[in-house]
This record gives sequence, structure tokens and C-alpha cells, in this order.
Amino acid sequence: MDLQAAILDMGRRARAASHELVKLSTEQKNRILRAMAGQLRVDEAEILRANALDLERARANGLSAAMIDRLTLDAKRLEAIAKALEEVAELPDPVGELLADWTRPNGIRIRKVRVPIGVIGIIFESRPNVTADAASLCFKTGNATILRGGSEAIESNRALAASLQAGGEREGLPADSIQLVPFTDRASVEYLAKMDQYLDLIIPRGGKGLIEKVVETARMPVIKHYDGVCHLYVHADADLEMAANLVINSKCQKPGVCNALETLLVNREVASMFYPLMGARLAESGVLARADTEAAGLLGIESEPATEEDWRAEYLELILSVKTVSGLDEAIAHINEYGSHHTDGIVTKDLGAVARFQQEVDSAVVVHNASTRFNDGGEFGFGAEIGISTDKLHARGPMGLAELTSYKYLLDGDGQVRG
Repeated sequence: MDLQAAILDMGRRARAASHELVKLSTEQKNRILRAMAGQLRVDEAEILRANALDLERARANGLSAAMIDRLTLDAKRLEAIAKALEEVAELPDPVGELLADWTRPNGIRIRKVRVPIGVIGIIFESRPNVTADAASLCFKTGNATILRGGSEAIESNRALAASLQAGGEREGLPADSIQLVPFTDRASVEYLAKMDQYLDLIIPRGGKGLIEKVVETARMPVIKHYDGVCHLYVHADADLEMAANLVINSKCQKPGVCNALETLLVNREVASMFYPLMGARLAESGVLARADTEAAGLLGIESEPATEEDWRAEYLELILSVKTVSGLDEAIAHINEYGSHHTDGIVTKDLGAVARFQQEVDSAVVVHNASTRFNDGGEFGFGAEIGISTDKLHARGPMGLAELTSYKYLLDGDGQVRG
């Protein structure tokens, strides 16, 4: 069987599985998730052996230390994956939730109810834990899943997916509910993206190149997890000590993630007081500044001149672009022009400014007096997330279980006919 035929066969089997998954009760799904977690523990030695093969190949290919760390599984990390499955079992099941209920004048009752999407394709890179995270979240919401991981983690992903399916089947998981594309050929991504007869949704998680390839090729809806060019605006009425703390946390707590701060905007009215304070804090934290002329003269630290490219940059490291603005209007205009509609915040005591900022900034998450790092499914209380969407349809911001569902309308009558 050639590659394209093999992918199509996976799609057919996933569609059949999705029809069986809708029959499962919440209690059955939770038992299956716990069985999956138990099977991961039983298969620990086999999974770690598979991971060792990936790590050996990664070192031979000269992958960076950071990439190797993302690939690495050990007993502690595998136990964390198993516990995450058990935590998903404890989350409320959104499937079947009644969203609306009304009766028309003609007596027909209409209910709007959450349902699974059907078959979801997840294309991801590097981290083998995504195999379990994505599979468990999609399964909890009654969706069949086709996973296509990066070639660097193929052995780990195969072992994890096989363990999840085997453990789940003991408690009634339908065959082919969780499938992993066993091929590392790049063409497999293209075949998946064109398989709209079986795939209802595709979610790429990875670098910009991967996401753009999927978007260009896909014949079904794509939920994108694009750049995180996140801003924090220090308003004229800000608590400057608070603002400095928020900048450091947003930038430094974990700089290599999508909700880390990339651009700092400062109101000119407070620039002379704030920049020296902020410059000292940036220097202490090892942050390099790319600043406009006004900011560079007041920060009191060595900085590089900011370019047009810096305003659009997602650095994912300890680099921060800094711009001085005349006020709220310019800050909002800058964010809407250069941001990625991910996470943007304002620091101020002026509630009128907050109201305008939150209404006019076109981003998935708009923060007031808090770190940008709070754009996270766990911090939102979702318990788990599939990622952070920068789209507007059908999901935006942190994607929890509810965002992996659709809905349908149920109509009940007693013989009504339309005149």
C-alpha cells in the first residue's frame, strides 16, 4: 500500500471509530482514560527504550540541547503524562451540554447541544508528550484522532500511541480511535491536509513553516497556533513598580513560549521615571533591548536600535523591543498593526482606559494589570489545553475541552407541518 492509500485507510478507520465513540457515556470515557494511564505505567520500559532510540538519532544529527530536552522522556516525565490523563478523566465532559432550549409558537421545541467534531488531525513537532495530551483531550470529547508527530520523535510517538490504544481497548475504546501516522515523509502532511472526506478539522502545532504549509494545503478547517507577538502597554496612570514586575515576569519567567512578552510600549508621560527603573531590571535579568531613540536614551543600558522588523518579531528569547508612545490611541493602533492577536495587556489604574483598551485591542486575550503569561488553559481553570488559537473561528485563545466540540440542534414536534 502506498503512502497516500495508507493515509486514506487511516481516515476511513478513524471515521468508523468516530461513529462508535459517540455511543460512549462519560463514565465509560473516564474509565478508558484511567486505563490508558495505567497502561503507560506498565509499558514504561518499552516506551523509554523507544525514546532512547530517538535521543541517539537526535545526538547523531546534531540537534540542539534544547531540542533534545524536549524529546527526552524519563520515568518522572512519563508519570506526569500518565497523571495528566487521569486529570483529564476528572474534568467535566462538555459533550451533551445543553447550550440553549426554546419552544416556538407552533409548539416545536428546539435544543442546541454540544457534540463531538468527529475526526481531528493533530500535526505537531518535537514533544512526545503531545501524543498523549492531544489524544486524551480529543478522546474525552468523543473525537477520533489521527496524530502526525515530527520525525525526531517517531519511535517515542509510536510506543506512546500503541500503549494508549491498547490500554483503552481493555475498557472498551473503539479500534482506531487513536492512530499515529507511522511515516515521517513530509508528503504525509499534505495527504492528511487534503483528506477532507474523513478529516473534519486539522490543528497544526509547531513552527511557522509547518503551520503555513498546512494552511496552504488544507481542504478542511484549520485552527492555527500562530506567533505570539505579545505587548504590554504602560499607561500614564500605571503603578510603575507593578509595571516593572509585570514586564519581568511576562518576558523572563519562560521566554521561549508563545505568551511571553515581546514588545513593551511606554507612555511618554511616564517615560522619564519608568525607563531608568525598567532598564535596571532588564539588565539584572539579562534581557537585551531593541529600543527606539527616546527609550534608548532613558533606559540607561546598552541597547540596539529598533527596526521595523523588531515590532513584528517573536524573539522567544531574552530580547525585548521597546517603544515610546504618545498615549492610548497610539498604543492600541500599534498593537493592532504589529501584534499577532495573541495576548496583549495594559498596566493602569484608569478604568476608562482599561475599558477602551479591552474593547479596541483585537486579540484573543486582553490583560489588565497582570502578566501575559496567564494566557494558558491551566491558568484559566480549563484543566488542560490543546493549544492557544490565534484564529477567531471556531476557537480563540486557550483551547480546552469545549473548544474541541461542535453543536447540533435537536427539534421535537408532535406532527407539525410547515404551511
